[in-house]
Amino acid sequence: MEKSKVYYTNFHTTFRENLPQKLARLIKTAGMSEQIDFQNKYAAVKIHFGELGNLSFLRPNYAKVVVDLIKEAGGKPFLTDCNTLYVGSRKNALDHLDTAYENGFSPFSTGCHVLIADGLKGTDEILVPMDGEYIKEAKIGRAVMDADIFISLTHFKGHESTGFGGTLKNIGMGCGSRAGKMEMHNAGKPHVTEETCIGCHACEKNCAHDAFSFENKKAMINSSRCVSCGRCIGVCPVDAIESDCDESNDILNCKIAEYTHAVLKDRPNFHISLVMDVSPYCDCHSENDIPIIPDVGMFASFDPVALDVACADAVNKQPVMAGSVLEKHGSHHHDHFKDTHPTTNWKSSIEHGVKIGLGNAEYELISI
Repeated sequence: MEKSKVYYTNFHTTFRENLPQKLARLIKTAGMSEQIDFQNKYAAVKIHFGELGNLSFLRPNYAKVVVDLIKEAGGKPFLTDCNTLYVGSRKNALDHLDTAYENGFSPFSTGCHVLIADGLKGTDEILVPMDGEYIKEAKIGRAVMDADIFISLTHFKGHESTGFGGTLKNIGMGCGSRAGKMEMHNAGKPHVTEETCIGCHACEKNCAHDAFSFENKKAMINSSRCVSCGRCIGVCPVDAIESDCDESNDILNCKIAEYTHAVLKDRPNFHISLVMDVSPYCDCHSENDIPIIPDVGMFASFDPVALDVACADAVNKQPVMAGSVLEKHGSHHHDHFKDTHPTTNWKSSIEHGVKIGLGNAEYELISI
């Protein structure tokens, strides 16, 4: 197989070219506008808006660069993400939008609207048939699947379960509805925390399989009836219903690759990844730590697998940041992500992505 092309530029600037301009040149050189027909087409730009309290997410200025290029090509872009499975500042569309706006992602700063792809409670999804090893029917946020074109803009950073949070995770996990996220994280069924349950019966009213019963005004789930659709998680007003994140990290990575394939197949797509503020944990945390390495640069490719590999290779060539979690853990594996989170194996997502035809692990790095 021919190597995939990954385009790269560093963060050095000149008096004639600032970082937004340099990112625009990178994207143009990589061929996004030239190879994709945006004219009068809806383009979903998948980004992470950052959890409240976390300051390592990408600045909205970078999103505006992508949006402006799409609009110049005649497209109709919108920024998007899906609601989170965990309890936080992005668990429903209203809180999610508040968070996006507070973190700077407004139509005024980015030049386009923000749409939460899986709706108010994380239940607005499209079922995408798959013939995967782990996923037979991916549950993707409706607005993502309604778009004609898919563009990802990723903050490349560490992750405690997947090793790093790169393009595949931004797409696969990020575009899953709350039920989709549960499917990726969970090998079993949701459960009810009795101390939190207020007995409102919202879960029972929204369950299509009669899996709920009540004892002492507390909800109980009949696991033999439950089909793990996750709708009860979305409608519970006090977050008393939770999903166990009990899937192994390797299988989680494989499921993420299959969900990414479900999102991208049969439509034009392009991917950008910024390796900066490489925090040890995901932007889903309500805090961020000292970056584990210095800033590297900006990468772009039509191949999401090759893009993740190129970013990971670039990170592993960097010195360890003094005072970081990585320095405290020490370097034992010659792999900054493995050393930061020893129970993870980021290569499992790459290997599975290649296996299912999502992309190529071999790449040609083209510096501009």
